[in-house]
Amino acid sequence: MQEILYTISVWALPALIAITLHEAAHGWVASKLGDDTALRLGRVSFNPTRHIDPFGTIILPLLLLFLSGGRMLFGYAKPVPVAFRRLRRPRRDMVLVAAAGPGINIAIAVVAALLLPVGLLIPGQSGVWVTLNLQNAIWINVLLAVFNMLPIPPLDGGRVAVGLLPSVLGRPLARLEPFGFFIVIGLIFLLPFIGAELGFKLDVFGWLVIEPAESIMRFILKLTGAR
Repeated sequence: MQEILYTISVWALPALIAITLHEAAHGWVASKLGDDTALRLGRVSFNPTRHIDPFGTIILPLLLLFLSGGRMLFGYAKPVPVAFRRLRRPRRDMVLVAAAGPGINIAIAVVAALLLPVGLLIPGQSGVWVTLNLQNAIWINVLLAVFNMLPIPPLDGGRVAVGLLPSVLGRPLARLEPFGFFIVIGLIFLLPFIGAELGFKLDVFGWLVIEPAESIMRFILKLTGAR
């Protein structure tokens, strides 16, 4: 039990910070671009309880992290409400609002990498705990950024794609939003299961998320001199 609690302690704090700032960033950028809906509802906040969905933010991600040895992370928070029609330039600003979440996650990963030497300055197990939190913060934030940038609405990458693509392509993609969650579940869980039953390796999550995330993390560590 003590080992489980320790493992949770080095994953939970980075995950909560990553998710909280991700959601707050969406609302903050929207407020700067003309829509104060999230601001008025208190969603531009560093208080995690304003963004947490008990199952999607806590139970599901921790379960997947444990089962995958820290290689898989999937979860969701309460979506930040954005009235895109209230934005000054809806098509362009939708892209900026959507990109703000993954953007802040990459920024947090860079800051965590820069702070890694701090763990070496703290003696004993406290230093180890700080180092593990920082290492996990890098991985969680990069993983969230890459996953959320998959071009499938309602993920951030889907909304970025809708905003950047010509209307003839963007509109059909936008119509997928009500089914986006089921598409993601199918890619992550159903296809690998079907592949395993047929004797094929269909690790879509690994190809689309894990491998790019690992490359980005190595780049951040090299950029910051942390490795």
